[in-house]
Amino acid sequence: MQVFNIAKKELKDYFISPIAYIVIALFLLLVGWFFFATFFLVGQANMRNFFALLPAIFSFVIPAVTMRLFSEELHVGSYETLLTLPVTFNDIIIGKFLAGVFFIAALLFSTFAYPLLIGFLGDLDWGPVIGGYLGALLLGGAFTAIGIFSSSLTRNQIIAFIVGTLICLILTLLNNTLFLFPNGIVQAVAWFGASTHFENIAKGIVDSRDILYFVSIMVIGLFGANLAMQGKN
Repeated sequence: MQVFNIAKKELKDYFISPIAYIVIALFLLLVGWFFFATFFLVGQANMRNFFALLPAIFSFVIPAVTMRLFSEELHVGSYETLLTLPVTFNDIIIGKFLAGVFFIAALLFSTFAYPLLIGFLGDLDWGPVIGGYLGALLLGGAFTAIGIFSSSLTRNQIIAFIVGTLICLILTLLNNTLFLFPNGIVQAVAWFGASTHFENIAKGIVDSRDILYFVSIMVIGLFGANLAMQGKN
């Protein structure tokens, strides 16, 4: 119950400040601009280019959303007050994580007008669209956990944003740098790249290995945040 109370509080904090609306507006502007700039040129009724944009854009948007989750409380000292309440470290971390995931879900929901419009213009295959949104939510959850971990490391929100963005970008771009690695470890390194796992699900191919990857990133990120916050206690 405490987990959901914390998630509710964090979501309320998002939407009573201009941060949420600025992030949503910038996200829709960027995605809409880049997607529709090529959509009418390609002339195909699909969302492939939209989902191809998400890993890179999420690498900046999600750290911006999550950078305040711990950094702000550490900076103003409200985290110590939170610990006096009947909650555990896990309650706090999971509550903040759920708030971040709910926000990303709202962000994605705001783009649902795109497939509706495309479906009106042409014969849209809804299988990859559903897979794409599922993959985007898993990717968003993984990057949210990374953002929370980054926020737990420092009192400075800008540093938290930079660290979170760097980690997310490395995972996003890793598959583009495989030519730098020896052939013997290419497959092992490729597994750590987020883009390939996301692209598989976005194609409508739901593989347990891809889901395991995103869940693993979430667990590692939240566990790291737990260790970092306990070290500050």
